[in-house]
Amino acid sequence: MQDATAEPGTHDRLENFPISFFAMVMGLMGLSLALHAGSVPWPALARASEAVLWIAVAAFAGIAVLYLTKWLRHADAVSWEWHHPVRLAFFPAISISLLLIATGLLATYPGAARAVWWAGAAGQAVLTLAVVSGWIGHRSFQVGHLTPAWFIPAVGNVIVPVAGVPLGYVEISWLFFSAGLVFWIVLLTLVFNRLVFHDPVPARLFPTLVILIAPPAVAYLAWVQLTGGVDPFARILLNAAYVFAALVAVQVPKLARLPFALSFWALSFPIAALSIASFRHGALADSPAHVWIGTGALALLGAVVVGLLWRTGQAVARREICKPE
Repeated sequence: MQDATAEPGTHDRLENFPISFFAMVMGLMGLSLALHAGSVPWPALARASEAVLWIAVAAFAGIAVLYLTKWLRHADAVSWEWHHPVRLAFFPAISISLLLIATGLLATYPGAARAVWWAGAAGQAVLTLAVVSGWIGHRSFQVGHLTPAWFIPAVGNVIVPVAGVPLGYVEISWLFFSAGLVFWIVLLTLVFNRLVFHDPVPARLFPTLVILIAPPAVAYLAWVQLTGGVDPFARILLNAAYVFAALVAVQVPKLARLPFALSFWALSFPIAALSIASFRHGALADSPAHVWIGTGALALLGAVVVGLLWRTGQAVARREICKPE
């Protein structure tokens, strides 16, 4: 890595292009899928869903090209991120983005969805093993390194069945779901121990607290795909997501006072997952209340994504992103 006192130019800014940019794709795809879910009760949202899908695909392609270029030119910088105790957890955002894109393509482009799903599932398998092996290897992790961002590898596994089951890969979907559910339970215990008994999460990473909502919300969607309907365990997962959403809502005043960082994109996908799960439950359980919860979460998500795009654009223009650490 270069000297932190140097003024970064174009070349240097590419060297410091962060892996966490893929969280933006997760947020955009979350919005697209939430709009798609919302188009069942609100048909006018269908076109918006498709438009956001292609924006997300373009964003993924652009970010992937930039990060691949960084890898080719600055392999040492990529290695530094891989060995970073916090940034390591963001690498599976690449495979998660592919899985979400496959889900978005499923209805209208099933052939392309199948190919993208296989790429995402294979990438998720490799990255999960690599990241977890890194956690339990010989590195010296400290309690302060643990944040809700560590849920990202687990969330990726429970996303697999959402498109995997309709594509016909039921047993593979059960495999990924089982791994994701076990990792979520283990990490949930570790994260709450860290939040309750140790120093607060640093301000720059505090927005990752919202990620607490995502695992149970996505697990609900996967579970109803795997089992074919709503049962008591599905209701436990959905209501757990609502409980975490309430806990996060209490932290909103603190979040509002924090300076912008890329970690704020962690707000988007969990809200999307909550909206989609609510719409899905509303349809399966014939519950208008859940449809309205999904609609409210979707409206909030739209405002959050627009705000994040605006703040990210400002930060890029001011060269506040891609700075050396």
